[in-house]
Amino acid sequence: MLVAFSVTPLGVGEEVGAYVADAVRIVRESGLPNRTDAMFTTIEGEWDEVLAVVKRAYEAVQQSAQQDGAAGRVSLVLKADIRPGVTGALEAKVATVERYLAESQA
Repeated sequence: MLVAFSVTPLGVGEEVGAYVADAVRIVRESGLPNRTDAMFTTIEGEWDEVLAVVKRAYEAVQQSAQQDGAAGRVSLVLKADIRPGVTGALEAKVATVERYLAESQA
């Protein structure tokens, strides 16, 4: 499965990059295939392992926000693409779109 998620603490002001970095660090340390862009971090793996990483990322952001005096309220946006038995989708889906773009330019 692929899970794209965004986790943001509330009540800490406009600058949330340090908190987001806490979440991304958890994802990268998981060893699961992942990619971070300007809006989401996407992780690929099995249901239980991916959702466990998302939970740990949320907990890291919540803990950091609380340490900085915020209430600990966190927004989590999550989108999942669940296709049992499929691996390599993180790269393959982008490659498919790029192939269609290249064909349309030929």
